[in-house]
Formats: sequence, structure tokens, C-alpha cells
Amino acid sequence: MIKFDFKGITVEELSYNLNRVKLEPNQRLDIKPQFSRQVRKANDNAKLNFIALSVKIATTEAEPKPFNLTASVVGIFELAEEPSAQDERSFVIEATKLLYPYLRSVVTNLTAQAYISPLNLPVISGPIFPEDRDVYAFAPGNVN
Repeated sequence: MIKFDFKGITVEELSYNLNRVKLEPNQRLDIKPQFSRQVRKANDNAKLNFIALSVKIATTEAEPKPFNLTASVVGIFELAEEPSAQDERSFVIEATKLLYPYLRSVVTNLTAQAYISPLNLPVISGPIFPEDRDVYAFAPGNVN
């Protein structure tokens, strides 16, 4: 694993708007947050990396939501050295894990300041994105 310094964090985008959703008695809304990530390098310094971690909740006719929300945080990281492809993958996974609690906090605070019940994104102990997960030892075709 490559060593890196966490240089800071900033909010790139925050938006919230209320939707007037009429609920039937005993109807539950499924929030279904959609996460995304973008990794960028500084043009003049290959060791300086920016990772944007975002969450979006958007209403549709098929799946109404009580609100629309977008939140994006950007972490600034400086690597000790230029990474190999495997080290770079490990760094992105670790940096994402480091940023996620900040994103959770931003979403909770944003919804609380909108005077609705604060939304607490789930605690995730492992990788957030499916592509970050290791291949299972018992993948189809590997069982004897």
C-alpha cells in the first residue's frame, strides 16, 4: 500500500429541494441514494490527487422521493510516490473509505438544516463501490 497524506477536504456541491409527495397510510418511501466517485490528478504534480465522492437522491414518477438532494465532497491527497496500477487502486479504495464519513456528515447536517428528520446514510465498513470489492474465492466456475 502506498503512503499518502490527507491534505484537506472541501464541499464541491450541496443542493436540497423539497418535493410534495403524498403518502398513502402505511406507505414507505425507499430513498435509494446513488453514489459516484471521480478521481483526478493535478496537471503539474502527478502525486497530487483529488477524489470527489458524491451522493444523489432524485425523485422520479416511478419512485417518488420526499426531496431531491445532491452532495459532493472532494478530498485532497498527496502520494509519497507515483503509484503502480495496483497501488493506485488500493489508494483510491482507502481514500474513498476515508472520505465517506465526511459525506455522511454533510448529508445529515444538510437535511437537519432543512428542518426534516436528518437522513443518516448507512455505515459502510467495506468498499462502497462494487468495483472495489475483491473477487470472491468461490466465484462460479471455481467450485470443485
